[in-house]
Amino acid sequence: MSDKGIVFNIQKFSIHDGPGIRTTVFLKGCPLRCKWCANPESQLSEVQILYDQKKCLHCQTCVHSCPNQAFSLKEDHIQIDHDRCSGCLSCVRNCPGEALSYEGEEKTADDVTEVCLQDVDFYEESGGGVTISGGEGMVQPDFVKALLFRLKKHNIHTAIETTGYVSDDIFQDLAPEFDLLLFDVKHYDSRKHQKGTGVCNEQIIRNLKWAVQNGLNVLPRIPVIPGFNASLEDAAGIAELLKEVNADQVQLLPFHQFGENKYHLLGRSYDYEHVEALHPEDLSDYQKVFLDAGLKCFF
Repeated sequence: MSDKGIVFNIQKFSIHDGPGIRTTVFLKGCPLRCKWCANPESQLSEVQILYDQKKCLHCQTCVHSCPNQAFSLKEDHIQIDHDRCSGCLSCVRNCPGEALSYEGEEKTADDVTEVCLQDVDFYEESGGGVTISGGEGMVQPDFVKALLFRLKKHNIHTAIETTGYVSDDIFQDLAPEFDLLLFDVKHYDSRKHQKGTGVCNEQIIRNLKWAVQNGLNVLPRIPVIPGFNASLEDAAGIAELLKEVNADQVQLLPFHQFGENKYHLLGRSYDYEHVEALHPEDLSDYQKVFLDAGLKCFF
């Protein structure tokens, strides 16, 4: 079992990733490609280079120094071939304008545990703990297991934010180890789910049903996305799905634009660039659909 994983952020004093004050550990790697993803830098498992055109001096140091020829100059900006990049970071170290940065770093479970333990007093006072996020935390199962083993030694509450798109054996092995599953439910219709995320939803629903039936502490959460699942018809369909799996509560996560600039830094287009954010007051009718279905529904 490997005790090493690829982490791209450890965020302290999180208050939206489970109860109390938490440390959220963001792992790289995700099998989904949601068009609205707020953490596009989390999707690939390997280290990624980010490029800020505003800081670029157009000196082409990166083009000439990259051992894998991953950089090229196109018109007024640098292009990065991420398939060629080996993550050696020589480009980042040599960039005179600091236009290049990176996301992702190999860390051991001991490294991460040490950071998490710095705030153990806050966990105890607030009923908080540590949340694994991503990406999809379960795509690095050995590392997550090693990290959980260490955190449990200190009686720290653990949660995971999961897409649910994980094989049966890995999910059923890992999920019971967490005190709380923050489980994304994006759409009831498999075809529409595939169109928006790149994958169908049968595996997700199977894991959600298994978790609820086995008495795990599961909080289904719906990222409410304009043009994807934000209609009242969508709400009714998801509510029916939640009732079918015997869930009794759901959290709504209104669409936001926090990840927009990351797409620019990665040289990627963003399908939701000009879509307005949603707020709880925009979703009162949407929320009512779940309440009327007998589900506890909150933001």
